[in-house]
Formats: sequence, C-alpha cells, structure tokens
Amino acid sequence: MLALVLALSLGSAFAQQKGGKNERKAPPQQMKQEDRQRMRDDMRDAYRDRQARPDRPRQMSPEEREKLRRDIDDANRQLRK
Repeated sequence: MLALVLALSLGSAFAQQKGGKNERKAPPQQMKQEDRQRMRDDMRDAYRDRQARPDRPRQMSPEEREKLRRDIDDANRQLRK
C-alpha cells in the first residue's frame, strides 16, 4: 500500500515539472526596418484617406441651407403644375 501511495505521489511530482525551466520560450521576433516603415506608411495613408472623405458630411452654412430650402420649394411648385 505504501509503495502505491509513493508511486502516485512521485508521478504527480514529475508531472508538475513539465514545462518548467527546461523549456525556453522563443525570443520575440523583431520587425525589420522595412516592415516598420511599410506599417508607418500604411497607417499614414489610412489616416489621410479618412481625412479626405469624412464619415459625416460637413455642416451647411445658413446661406447654403436657405438656398437648398428655396430650391426644394421651387421644385415642389413645379411638380404641382
């Protein structure tokens, strides 16, 4: 009985050592200079594209709103004729 208890406890002790100091992680890979530069360029281009065409239209000036309103009123009058 004692031999069985020792065998089971030693088995779990050896199982815990697995993945310890003997296994070393691979060092992180460094990006090459050209890869870093390409990533910078891609990000700059993406940001520039976003500025060129914003997601929302810009707010209209009061003069533009008034002209649009008049144009719509004129178009509606012509449709009624």
